[in-house]
Amino acid sequence: MPDKETIRRAQKDAAQGKSPSTQAGEFVREEIHHVREGKHGARSPKQAIAIGLSKARRAGVKLPAAGAGTSGNTRRRAQRDLAASRKSPRTSARRSRATRPRSNASRAAPHPGPALARRPAPRHGGAVRRAGARPPEGLPHQGHRRTARAARKAARTRKSR
Repeated sequence: MPDKETIRRAQKDAAQGKSPSTQAGEFVREEIHHVREGKHGARSPKQAIAIGLSKARRAGVKLPAAGAGTSGNTRRRAQRDLAASRKSPRTSARRSRATRPRSNASRAAPHPGPALARRPAPRHGGAVRRAGARPPEGLPHQGHRRTARAARKAARTRKSR
């Protein structure tokens, strides 16, 4: 993601009627600075320029796709970047849904924590017990029988305390 300042400079160049390559120059300049700061390991100035041009295309600079002297991969990437600039940067439906408040997360819904704390652990219900025994996200699962056993043990432990 380019800096806001870089985008502002490029927009200023566009407003002054400067060529797309001059507008893209701002993004290339930013990338060269990133390389000097050690922000990423672009191995050559050419690579930093390519990254800058790609960011410029994605930001909406009307820079034509790479010419005949470049590889097919680079040309395809340039066309993809141009297409990305035309698309609206909308959040995918799945991510959007994940951020909306659900009924159990709304202000009106009471938090289940205190009620669960007052009730004896075996009466929390299977789902809560299983959740307590389930491994954290990304760790290997242990199978339903071992999970159930671990859940019962966790409930007993909570009850004894």
